[in-house]
Amino acid sequence: MNRRIALWALAWGLLGGAVAQAQDAKTEAAAVIRIGVATGGVGNPVRHGGSTTALAYTDKVIEEEFRKDGTKVEWIFFKGAGPAVNEALVNKQLDLAWQGDLPSIVHRAAGVKTKIILGSGVRNGLYLGVAPESAIRRIEDLRGKKVSVFKGTNLHLAAVRALADHGLKEKDVKLINLDPAAAAAALVSKDIDASFDYVGLFNLRDKGLAKIIWSAHEDNFKYTRQTALLVTDEFAAKYPKAVERVVKVIVRYAHKYSDENRRAELFDAWGKAEYPDKIWREDFIGQPLRVRLSPLLDPFLVARYKDAANESFDLKLTRGKPEIDSWFDRSYLNAALKELKLEGYWPAYAANGQQVGR
Repeated sequence: MNRRIALWALAWGLLGGAVAQAQDAKTEAAAVIRIGVATGGVGNPVRHGGSTTALAYTDKVIEEEFRKDGTKVEWIFFKGAGPAVNEALVNKQLDLAWQGDLPSIVHRAAGVKTKIILGSGVRNGLYLGVAPESAIRRIEDLRGKKVSVFKGTNLHLAAVRALADHGLKEKDVKLINLDPAAAAAALVSKDIDASFDYVGLFNLRDKGLAKIIWSAHEDNFKYTRQTALLVTDEFAAKYPKAVERVVKVIVRYAHKYSDENRRAELFDAWGKAEYPDKIWREDFIGQPLRVRLSPLLDPFLVARYKDAANESFDLKLTRGKPEIDSWFDRSYLNAALKELKLEGYWPAYAANGQQVGR
């Protein structure tokens, strides 16, 4: 009897030790946090703008958050954008990633385990540029033309969606895969007739090398592009507190720059990166900072990812339609909003693009 009691005590002791070790693993500091960014940025060291994650990177606030823990924060920039980030995720070279909707859908459909934890770059624009003397005046005029888009990125689906709603299928145009730098060169040299791109087209226009004939913001919200911060399931399971702290830091920065009194400061900061501040000012005309810098994982954002999943499958970019709802993990964001007393600060939007409660 005494031997049996001793064995039970030993078993419970071992179990208690295992539980304690598991709890310790969840509270211990990570040696390194590897954050992938789906853009190459510019310069050395890399300069990057256009999102709240970029602001956190520029001011090194995540590094400061983890300095006392001895945790190293590594930012890895990918000129190959979202597809290159996916390769790194598959190879377990990243813990978190800032990435657009289409490449995120692709990796989820392929079985890569991540969670979407924060909006960071919602309702980003899409523009259509042509040569200054071009006779192309609207999207419908693109039939049979050579049109560039950076395939595999969130530019791709938004462009195809815009084409479809204006009566054109992808096969009705000669869609050419070019990254932004190559597309700009091809537009100037007239190797292509038009280019779907972001604010880089403003640079060409201001130099008299292009004109912009269409804007997603002036047409319909569903042509805008979405980016978010993701975390791998593995890192989140091992270091949940670290994920909470990363999210809280970025939410705090999103709040700081969602103040309209800081609009000039925001664009000045981004103006030191890829594009001049005047370009960001133009891109944000008529758009409240609380909308464009919102971290919320609201029904609008979820609906856009569901659209992207359906469209990716229809275009044969994925072999299946991944489940979307459970992909969004709001626990870290909700904790940050509560701790920072920011619940209700950013407006939430319904799937149809209308503000909730209005």
